[in-house]
Amino acid sequence: MKELVVATRNRGKLEEIRAVLAGVVETVYCSVDFPDFPETVEDGATFAGNALKKAREAMLFTGLPALADDSGLAVNALKGAPGVYSARFAGEGADDAANNRRLLAEMKGVPPDRRQAAFICAMAFVTPEGPEQMFTGSIAGHVLSEGRGRGGFGYDPLFLVDGFERTMAELTLEEKNGISHRGQALRQFREYLGQRATESNVKV
Repeated sequence: MKELVVATRNRGKLEEIRAVLAGVVETVYCSVDFPDFPETVEDGATFAGNALKKAREAMLFTGLPALADDSGLAVNALKGAPGVYSARFAGEGADDAANNRRLLAEMKGVPPDRRQAAFICAMAFVTPEGPEQMFTGSIAGHVLSEGRGRGGFGYDPLFLVDGFERTMAELTLEEKNGISHRGQALRQFREYLGQRATESNVKV
């Protein structure tokens, strides 16, 4: 595939996506590469609904094949919150630090054996020709009582990955892409592009 627009302004997320799609997509744009790129109102009740809405709007605005994801943290003790509100858990316009502080406040007093959580990703791909595809991924872990690590973004410093002794923020980008919820969805997308190329017998 020659060109793809990813409906995100998050440079950390874009870096992850470009790393996984290297060699498959020649040029990966993001929202900030286009003046007046519309801000999608993420009012869906599910990750999949939000992802599909963002991908459709990005495709219509740019005329390019578009990829969008909606990802978030689902905490058992909080009945699945912050969920689809992960990016704005501390309010509209909240940054990562504010969202993390809100999460720690909500989890105050919750014992270690009840701090299970999962990162969930729904990723939508939409083209001007019409096909729409959905890819998903999830990874289990626990919410720590304080952050660890300087990598990643979002809730990564507070998320201790099951089976590891490190948080998402302590993993290298290669390690994170190998196991993360978004990495899982991206690999499915990469495989889909390969299958599409084979079936059409042309370079995607």
